[in-house]
Amino acid sequence: MIAVPLIIQTLVIFTITYIAARLIGLYYEDAAPSALIGASNHFEVAIATAATLFGLASGAALATVVGVLIEVPLMLILVRICLRTMNRFPRKVAASASPRSGALTPRPTQAFCRPGLSPAREPAGDPEDPERED
Repeated sequence: MIAVPLIIQTLVIFTITYIAARLIGLYYEDAAPSALIGASNHFEVAIATAATLFGLASGAALATVVGVLIEVPLMLILVRICLRTMNRFPRKVAASASPRSGALTPRPTQAFCRPGLSPAREPAGDPEDPERED
């Protein structure tokens, strides 16, 4: 019974924050962490507080332990949602999928290049990349 309100609260706060970030035009790199931090319940602080104030055998301590057990898998699901919807947000750094790892690999832009090198001369991660200029 303790889990249901915690799940609902986390999902509602994440949804509101993530949609608001999209509506005000935040970059994905700012929107995703903002929504995840907003949805986090900071249970490590809650456990310490509940154990100190009410003792380890209290209902408050039980609720905070259940909260941690729920929050971790729920936050992993929310991270997956962020990754699947990143294309709906403006990006600070262009990214493309790396065929070897399946992970996102940032592509160099003018702002993120080493001094004296143009983006075309930056070392590329994939030698078969059609956008790569040698």
